[in-house]
Amino acid sequence: MAAEESGKGLGLAYRYLNRRERTVAEVRGRLEQAEIGSDEIDAVVEELLEYGYLDDARYARMFAEDKRNLEQWGAERISRALRERGVDRELISEALALSDGQQESELERALSLLRQRLPAGPADPRDRERAFGMLVRKGYDSDVAGDAVRAWSR
Repeated sequence: MAAEESGKGLGLAYRYLNRRERTVAEVRGRLEQAEIGSDEIDAVVEELLEYGYLDDARYARMFAEDKRNLEQWGAERISRALRERGVDRELISEALALSDGQQESELERALSLLRQRLPAGPADPRDRERAFGMLVRKGYDSDVAGDAVRAWSR
């Protein structure tokens, strides 16, 4: 029976990973939801880690890069999303440092987003407030958002 359950947990994990990259916490949660025993979950996760099917550092790097480039998210929003997915804070910091590293490039990205979304520039203070709000919602630090709006306003 234990071998059958082992196969069930591993098969479920592989199917779950087949859809997209996942974190260790996401796989654990899915297996717990399927009422797989904790010993079996540990064995499945260990095997997936050993063979490279699970790698939170790789996940964090890919996620950060994709969200920065495709969704134009700021570091705070990326960090929050990775924490929600169970990624360790140290891995998040490393991923953000690899994909960005410089406060200056975060400012450049925020300014680029403003120019793309609002090419005409601000007509009045309300436009600047909207621009600031958009950047904060995208996950840019309020200092970066403020600097970007001031530069965009010039």
